[in-house]
Amino acid sequence: MLPGLVLVAVATAVGRVVGSLVPAASALIVGILLGVAWRSFAGVRPEFAPGLRFAQTWLLRAGVMLLGLQLAVAHVVHFGPALLAVVFFSVAVTFAVTWRLGRRLGRSRSLLLATGVSICGASAVAAVNTVADGDEEDVATAVTAVTVLGTVAIGAVPLVAWLFGLSDQDFGVLAGASVHEVGQVVAIGGAAGGLVLQVAVVIKLARVVLLAPLVIGLGVYLRQPAVVGGAALAPRARPPLVPWFVTGFVVLVVARALGAVPAPVLDLSTVVTNLLLGAGMFALGAAVDLRAVVRSGGPSLAVAGVGSACLLTLTTVGVLII
Repeated sequence: MLPGLVLVAVATAVGRVVGSLVPAASALIVGILLGVAWRSFAGVRPEFAPGLRFAQTWLLRAGVMLLGLQLAVAHVVHFGPALLAVVFFSVAVTFAVTWRLGRRLGRSRSLLLATGVSICGASAVAAVNTVADGDEEDVATAVTAVTVLGTVAIGAVPLVAWLFGLSDQDFGVLAGASVHEVGQVVAIGGAAGGLVLQVAVVIKLARVVLLAPLVIGLGVYLRQPAVVGGAALAPRARPPLVPWFVTGFVVLVVARALGAVPAPVLDLSTVVTNLLLGAGMFALGAAVDLRAVVRSGGPSLAVAGVGSACLLTLTTVGVLII
């Protein structure tokens, strides 16, 4: 296992440096791109496999769990029920539309695309895949699609805000509610100014709150046996009803809300979370056949594009109404 973990550690360090130089590139995006590049150009020798599998499962899920410490419930509640209702409604409709449009791509891939577009990009894809049971190509394709479209949103969202003459607060709400990755939200908010950034990050994290109930709900749904022609098919291996990292996520959200987590621990957890997520996504990328992703990426990008447009439209209308 050690050779694979050393490789993961080196790649994570490289990703950390790249992420510091390119703020819009999150640790997850950089990690999976490095993993895909490593497999494509250097290959994966057998001695690396155990460490990569460990990082792909345990480290990645631990990183998703620690996202719970980044959520300040009091900040989210501050925006009031009407605005939060708009955000949650937009997420729910976008998820349903994207999932429905992507059904022909396969159940797992459509779920991953819907989750990545509607909630929080690559980290949501990684979390939902624990119950959706997609393969590495499904995950890589979904991450690639939301990354490309989130990058487009860095230019599109400020343009929409300018066209409708939105205030700084409304601009922040729009960015946080419609852009996929936290890094991309930070890129938009950082360029626009302090208030936009503060509001955008809080609204973005409000979407992350939905990750836990979504994973639990999908876990329940996917445990039901499929039915064809009135007869139940032989059940597949059932995903866990509540994955351990989702339980941990909820516990950490509650712990922070109760003030049980000291500020230094919160600061450290942000760094550790990014390292774990970057490590896990590198390992995931190292299992991806790039040629297969390229062959199947067009339809997935189109589905995610429609979902992204739906999310941006709904949040824009909601901001204008409220």
